[in-house]
Amino acid sequence: MKKIISIDPANGNILGEVSASTPMEITEKIKLAHAALPAWKALGVKNRINILQPLETAFKKIQTEIALLTTSEIGKPISESLADFEGDFIYLNDFIVNGEGYITDEIVFKNEDAVHRIIFEPRGVVACIAPWNYPFGNFIWSVIPNLIVGNTVVFKHSEECPLTARLLEEALLSLKELPEGVFSAIYGDAEEGALLADQKVDMIWFTGSSAVGHELAAIAGKKSIKAVLEMGGSNPVILLEDAYLDNVIERIHTGRFTNCGQVCDAIKRVIVHDSLFERVVTSLTHSVEKIQMGDPRSRETTLGPLASMHQLKVLESQVEDALEKGANLVTGGKHLKELSGSYYPPTILTNIKKNMRIWQEEVFGPVLPIVSFENDEEAIQLANDNPYGLGAVICSGNIQKARYVAGRIDAGCIDINNGSHWQPCTPFGGYKASGMGREHGRHGFQELCQIKVIAEG
Repeated sequence: MKKIISIDPANGNILGEVSASTPMEITEKIKLAHAALPAWKALGVKNRINILQPLETAFKKIQTEIALLTTSEIGKPISESLADFEGDFIYLNDFIVNGEGYITDEIVFKNEDAVHRIIFEPRGVVACIAPWNYPFGNFIWSVIPNLIVGNTVVFKHSEECPLTARLLEEALLSLKELPEGVFSAIYGDAEEGALLADQKVDMIWFTGSSAVGHELAAIAGKKSIKAVLEMGGSNPVILLEDAYLDNVIERIHTGRFTNCGQVCDAIKRVIVHDSLFERVVTSLTHSVEKIQMGDPRSRETTLGPLASMHQLKVLESQVEDALEKGANLVTGGKHLKELSGSYYPPTILTNIKKNMRIWQEEVFGPVLPIVSFENDEEAIQLANDNPYGLGAVICSGNIQKARYVAGRIDAGCIDINNGSHWQPCTPFGGYKASGMGREHGRHGFQELCQIKVIAEG
């Protein structure tokens, strides 16, 4: 029987294993989800929310256990794993409290003779496939809104965090009033994920790489079913000539190096005006050289290992490509062999060319390229010169200029100065290779529904 092995990226030790789901098991769980769908839909949104209400308490009881498993399986520093819960519970609470309002009926036309009403109905059985970088948060984002709107879910977490996934499955299935088949989980790698997507499902929800997302979009297209895909990103931060730098360096530091840079919505490119270039490079270099690398279980560690040796090899090849093509290595740039796991130091590169992989590909690790520009139009061109369009940050002392630049950037979520798009009511998603559809809030919930028009006359 195929096993999914959980490996500690900090030292290469085996943490445990789970059995991969067989094709027969996957098919059976899809059948159970279809069987459970009519009654789950008929309950109505209020009753579904009441059944899910105890989840926050259930998760809070085991949040330390979840955090420790997350740190062990993907190498995230324990301080970050614990801190993530604050935001994750804000989203969970918003879904529970506001979910009904997000999909309430809408009257779009009314006169003396007719009323046109939109109602939001569940799509059916949803295949949810989530990545490893935020195991708990991605579970909440994918599963809970789908269950609230009335879909049933067959869920697959990443093969990099199978033990965390099993713990989350057990917590959700502990809900006493949750009917059988409404939620189930499968385990495996890309092979089992493809099997799940190829089943008789009514929608695919996915967060992960653009390459896999494109494959799932093709599967959905052949079936004429909905796909909500949140994929890769290569977010630029644009520092215009009149940008205030006091808080910018800290924001870039946090936005690039949190979770060892393994965040789809992370800052991945710095685009800075010529007049600020040297100051920014120097300040960022001093900032990253204070980072404490080491055992992710230590409270003093601020940068742990990458999630796997595979991630390390990809990152090394991207940096080597840049150096071979003339990039200047400011700091970092070499695998830390004195640490036994998949550690890579925070790295800053300048003299970047457009044909470098670190410019054209998503860089999922603590590497930051910095480029300069002479005028605002060049900055816009540089920001858009990339296959991705998830987010961007624009810093300027002139709000009108910043808004103009924001309007020209091909990305789904743009922050100006100290702004942050991270609110559960705010839709999240991207342009181009960064995805299709939106998550969160009214727009995200309605993505999970069929829109039915009832015209009364």
